[in-house]
Amino acid sequence: MQHDTAIGIPPGKWSRCGDPPADRKIVVNPARVSCFHRNGIGSGQNKRCFSLIIIKLQLIRLWHAFCKLGIIQKQPENPTMHQPCFPRRQSGFTLIEIAIVLVIIGLLLGGILKGQELINSARVKNLGTDFRNVPLFIYGYQDKFRTLPGDDPLVANHVGGTPATTPANKQGNGVIDGDWNSPTQTDESYLFWQHVRLAGLAPGITTAGTGYLPTNASGGTIGIQSGTTDTAKTPVKGADNKAIGGAYVICSTSILGKFVIQLDIQMDDGNTAAGSMMAALTDTYAIGAAAVATAAIDPAKTYTVCMGV
Repeated sequence: MQHDTAIGIPPGKWSRCGDPPADRKIVVNPARVSCFHRNGIGSGQNKRCFSLIIIKLQLIRLWHAFCKLGIIQKQPENPTMHQPCFPRRQSGFTLIEIAIVLVIIGLLLGGILKGQELINSARVKNLGTDFRNVPLFIYGYQDKFRTLPGDDPLVANHVGGTPATTPANKQGNGVIDGDWNSPTQTDESYLFWQHVRLAGLAPGITTAGTGYLPTNASGGTIGIQSGTTDTAKTPVKGADNKAIGGAYVICSTSILGKFVIQLDIQMDDGNTAAGSMMAALTDTYAIGAAAVATAAIDPAKTYTVCMGV
């Protein structure tokens, strides 16, 4: 029997005719061999059988090296570019930033303190101006009318003012009678302010009432009287128990202790219980009060400051 090898068996044209002889078996892999003959051939004809060799082939896949690597290694779902690893920066301020902030704070504090110092200096200056201006009122009135304001018996003729009547029979004696803080509207010390205002030497209203008495930068009252050696009638007496000196004594109330010391340094000797300027507590003030020593001045309390000129 002649055996031909067929690669494929068309359906309906070939039939199985048994297994091939033992000496014809082909051993390749563990494969199976079958024989087929062609259908439709007459009986007298020699039927040739063909052997169909079914070989189990090993599947060999050829991969490009990079493709195979891509299959073996699982790729991430969302591939991203590798980022360099830097040390994590800690939150906070650098020394330079802290130094800048401290410098700014220092400048602000310095400006505030300097501003407050300027304000205090301006207030002390205003308080000192009051003590300097009152003598100018006196000298200006004397130059113009040859008499003292408040003590002028002819004030009605001179400036249209009201002559003082108390103390009685004291007008024109060259003394400003009455206490510097007298509320009596007929006293010379009270009418002093009307006379100098009517003469155009000082600002303010000329009729008695609210706002008539002048005030200082601290809101206290300003007054004047003639000086005396009588410790019972003097505005203030010093540590030596003597009356403050001066032809005239000007007093100003409700001045803070911290300004009192500066004022005395600017205008006198820096000793609030001696010299031409002295200070006594406003809360307990009365004519003839004892002056308070500089070391005992309380910056937060108010004082009545008097100056002899």
